[in-house]
This record gives sequence, C-alpha cells and structure tokens, in this order.
Amino acid sequence: MTTGEMVEQSAVPRVVSILSALLQRVAERNDAAAEEEEEGSAAAAGRRPVSAFQGLTKPAISIGGYLERIFRFAGCSPSCYVVAYIYLDRFLRRRPALAVDSFNVHRLLITSVLTAVKFVDDICYNNAYFARVGGISLVEMNYLEVDFLFGIAFDLNVTPAAFASYCAVLQSEMAYLEPPPAPVEAPRLQLQHYCAGPSSDHDVDAAVVAAAGCHRSQQPQLTV
Repeated sequence: MTTGEMVEQSAVPRVVSILSALLQRVAERNDAAAEEEEEGSAAAAGRRPVSAFQGLTKPAISIGGYLERIFRFAGCSPSCYVVAYIYLDRFLRRRPALAVDSFNVHRLLITSVLTAVKFVDDICYNNAYFARVGGISLVEMNYLEVDFLFGIAFDLNVTPAAFASYCAVLQSEMAYLEPPPAPVEAPRLQLQHYCAGPSSDHDVDAAVVAAAGCHRSQQPQLTV
C-alpha cells in the first residue's frame, strides 16, 4: 500500500467534520444560554437537567476531535454518522428538557454512534471497546445505551426518505461552513482571443455569464 493510499484511507469523511461543526455550534449556543440563566437567577446557579448523559465537567477534547477519534478507532461506516444524527434528534425530541451542551454532547455522541453502528453495519466492536474509545467505563456505556434506547422508544428503523432528508440538512450545513467561491470572470480580450470571435460586446458578456453558470453548477456534494 502506498503512502497516498494510507492517507486516503485515514482521511476523515466530510460528514464527520460537518456533524461536529453543527453540534459544536449548538453546544456553544446552549452553553451561553445556560450561563445567562444562571447569572440571572442565583437559585439556578450550578443546576442543570438531571440526566445520565450530563457530566460534571466539560471534557478536555473538542467535539471535532472526539468524533475523529471515534472514526479512527471504531471503524464504522460514514452512513452510521447520519443515522446517529437521526437517533440523536429523535432522542432530544422526546426529551425536550435536555439541551445539547458541552457537558453532555460527548456521551450523547458515543452512545448514538454505538447504537447506529449496531443497526447499520454488519460488523462492529462491542461495548467494552466503544467505552475505551469514548473514555468512559463499560458500566457507564451499558447504562447509557439502555437509557438511549428507551429514550428513542427503540425506534431504530430509518427509511430512505428520512435518511435523505437528514443528508440534506447536513448538506446545507456544509454550504454554510464552506460557501462556494465567487465565479471568476475571464478578461474580455482573452475570450476574444480563444473563442470564435464574438461579434459584439453582448456576445462576450453572454459567454462570461455562461462560464460563470457552469462554475456554480459544480457544487460539492455530501457523500455518505
């Protein structure tokens, strides 16, 4: 195996970076909202929703670094991250009092990915291995998995339409993170030299607009 092939195999899929960026933004927003609430009410200081996923401190590793660690060591397919996102959304819809923040997002991620990989992939590691990857104990991993499954009412099936819908959400997030570059208009003299001699300035403008349109049509697509 060449060096280029090894680098390609170890490359983190785009869906992982997009999902981590989305959750990072949500967690930061909820962190700020919780801090404002605690500052406004002395009785609320230090009080957060009671949940098995809620930690006492913020993990040192970032959300992006944590998801990359899961990808590199768990070896699950990129589709698992889309399904994990679907499961996480289902879980939070059934528990509206629980908001994704820096204290619970890591446990929610490792549990949702574990649940997804068991449902989607043919071969996967056991809970003990996922606990080591996630930096938690096996007892905690088992408890979180059971709590998560009951939280989504064991609704594990994902239809192709639902999968495509959540892919579209992640794709729009990619467009938000990576806006397409502005089309570069070629100089008119260059067009006049290489094209078959536009007969007027109007023809040159039409050629430039056509070239810009072709450039915009080549948008990056999310591959899952």
